[in-house]
Amino acid sequence: MPASPSTARAINDRLALGLLQQEGPLTAGQLKQLTGLSRPTVADLVERLTASGLVTVVGESGEQRRGPNARLYGIVADRAHLAALDVRTGGVFVLVSDLVGRVLAEASVPIGGDTGTGPAVDLAVAAVERAVKEAGADRLHTVGIGAPGLIDPATGDLRDSGGLPAWHRRLAATLQERLPEARVTVENETNLAALAEQREGAARDRDTFVLLWLGHGVGAAVVLDGTLRRGASGGTGEIGFLPVPGTASLPSSTDCDGGFHSLAAAAAIGDLARGLGLPTAAVTDGPGAAEVVRGAVATVTAAGGTPAAGSGTGVRDAHDRPLPDGDRADAAAEAAGADDARQADAPSSVPGVRAADVAAAGPAPRSAVRGRAGAAAAAAGAAGAVGAELLVPEVHAADVRTGDPAPESATCGPIGAASAGPGGVERLAEYAVQADAPSSVPGVRAAAVPAAGPAPRSAVRGHAAAASVGPRGAERPAHAGADRAARFLEVLADRIAVGAASVVAVLDPGCVVLGGEVGQAGGPVLARMVEERLRRMSPLATEVRAGSLGGTAVLRGALLTARDRAQDDLFAPADQR
Repeated sequence: MPASPSTARAINDRLALGLLQQEGPLTAGQLKQLTGLSRPTVADLVERLTASGLVTVVGESGEQRRGPNARLYGIVADRAHLAALDVRTGGVFVLVSDLVGRVLAEASVPIGGDTGTGPAVDLAVAAVERAVKEAGADRLHTVGIGAPGLIDPATGDLRDSGGLPAWHRRLAATLQERLPEARVTVENETNLAALAEQREGAARDRDTFVLLWLGHGVGAAVVLDGTLRRGASGGTGEIGFLPVPGTASLPSSTDCDGGFHSLAAAAAIGDLARGLGLPTAAVTDGPGAAEVVRGAVATVTAAGGTPAAGSGTGVRDAHDRPLPDGDRADAAAEAAGADDARQADAPSSVPGVRAADVAAAGPAPRSAVRGRAGAAAAAAGAAGAVGAELLVPEVHAADVRTGDPAPESATCGPIGAASAGPGGVERLAEYAVQADAPSSVPGVRAAAVPAAGPAPRSAVRGHAAAASVGPRGAERPAHAGADRAARFLEVLADRIAVGAASVVAVLDPGCVVLGGEVGQAGGPVLARMVEERLRRMSPLATEVRAGSLGGTAVLRGALLTARDRAQDDLFAPADQR
């Protein structure tokens, strides 16, 4: 059945407005070419849209720059004003734009954890009002809010989620009361970040992908066949609650500690960096964690390469080839008084452990030093390093069994060294994905291991040992710094891959975007490392990309959502508004 004349006009008008939004100002001739409509039809719709106040002449184009055919038509930008809010645990970021998305004003306000609900809401609303005044807007047409937590799919309201400030839930209702003419909508922050990356960032060519948000916390957004999937309760992508190996407990329904959050959120990244001896201040938020990651990437790049794609030793050169460490290993072995640097023992990658500081207790049993976790456990056991930190949250060397060889099943995989010990440490080795995969549990801090003579060859062999041992046991700062940075990125990639692998196994998205401040800071280097690990862990081909918008993605997504909803309203036929 053919469309009625009024329906056809509405379709043509929306098509033309969409092109003007996407392409910018166009002439009537360009609209005719892009829409495929006849010249009289284009002339009618231009006249109609101009009369409605949605389109106006914004200039001229062409060599002659005169006559009706040279007029450039554009959307009336000040027809409506929009606001976007990025609501975080510690404050609010606000921007105000016109109808085409041009930013006119910005504001932000920190909100401390001890601020009451009422005062916190007042601070946030005042920031919005300040930005509106600075933009010169009389009123707001639409307000888009991005916030952490679950959005009720039936009501569109932010649900009561454990651990989030109460003022988050009050803010939308208060804004609606203060701005009765505006349309106020709330969306999960990670979903908005995915929308922004798809429209303006790293996923512009993808209809199906998963965005893995890495910032203050962790989250995921799922886009399948061009549609954002929210789930039955609005909780699609709450990956912070995903149980994973390598944590000391399991998450609960109200607390994601013990889940993927404990491996890859900002605080966990800060703990990892400090455990490896990287220079870092206290990391409590996404920008702080991003600075650590950015510094590690810069360090290994300045050293002449990038971290190796797989768990293991060293860095790669500009041609993606592993830098040879055999010569350095030989030199280190010679300095330590050993002659058989190339014997068949597997290389150890225990960072920060000096050969002179590891007890001379003879070669460790192979079952106790399989992979990096085993080497770390052997070093801790031989030296009696009680209290030395392993890089698994909440697990210490005091919890690692000493005195007898650990079962091979307890020393292989990402958490082998941690799961072997007594003292209430839960054995999680059965969750390890690959028994023979190199462990992502690096070793013991050098300061915690007492000096007791030359180390057993099996405990100090490989790239890390070569970097940390020199003549008379002196540490080589340049090599050690690059190795620590490389190890940091390797372990971080291991952790991220654990969460990403679960998503890939269930959804097969074909593409994972590492979003948020940390994903952007890691760039192609970290993305490549995670992709290589996924290739080993899953038969499903998955490309991993670094997000290009970083921490601004939530605010951009909120603005895009507000603009879409405002245009849906304003561009609709008059009888449907």
